[in-house]
Amino acid sequence: MKEERQTVIVTGASRGIGHHTARLFLQRGWRIITCSREDAPPECGRDRNWTVHIPTDLGDPASVENFVERVNEELGTEPLHGLVNNAGMSPKTPYKERLGCLNGDLDAWKDVFELNFYAPLRLSRGFAAALHRGKGAIVNVTSIAGHMIHPFAGSAYSISKTALSGLTREMANEFAELGVRVNAVAPGEIETEMIQPEYEMLIPRIPMGHMGTPEDVAKSIYFLCSSDSGYVTGTEVWVTGGQHMV
Repeated sequence: MKEERQTVIVTGASRGIGHHTARLFLQRGWRIITCSREDAPPECGRDRNWTVHIPTDLGDPASVENFVERVNEELGTEPLHGLVNNAGMSPKTPYKERLGCLNGDLDAWKDVFELNFYAPLRLSRGFAAALHRGKGAIVNVTSIAGHMIHPFAGSAYSISKTALSGLTREMANEFAELGVRVNAVAPGEIETEMIQPEYEMLIPRIPMGHMGTPEDVAKSIYFLCSSDSGYVTGTEVWVTGGQHMV
């Protein structure tokens, strides 16, 4: 550990990849600030490095603005070293169909983009000054579905992740002037609450022969926030077990 305690913000931290990412940063001595729609599990709040958890609806611009204001007040003049834009959604229609180009309400597409695309942009802007002070890093969580047709991902979700990949590249260029690096991780099939039994059919498409774990993704996120990747920016790391090659 460095003498200066590193601080990271992790969104969507109550479960899945976000929760495992927050736990990994804690284990490695970072101070974490988190948000999700739900409260944090009680046992997590007992960690002295868990500075604050703020229930936030990242699909609501006003709620995002409140989160940014409260965190910046908490930080004061202290630096921020990492921002992990993990929160996302993959909705279904009322008929349990994935939201596609030919079905579902177009307003639902706006909700998907508000959370999956605009929230990372709003947060990155809102914490730009603090990240500049810390010469920090932003990591956006994209998806394999943003790069190829996926049998179980709706078009709205997939295209929002495609847009987030493009945003990562453009942010890397602009934020470099602030000394801030911007990268992404693109998970494939990861064993979280979102995985359904039908996903088993995808395992033969994975060269490594099994699904990944949230810890696999968390470790890649940590690397991209750490000084070990100090000259890495504008990069999207595949965490797919090789599935993206097939």
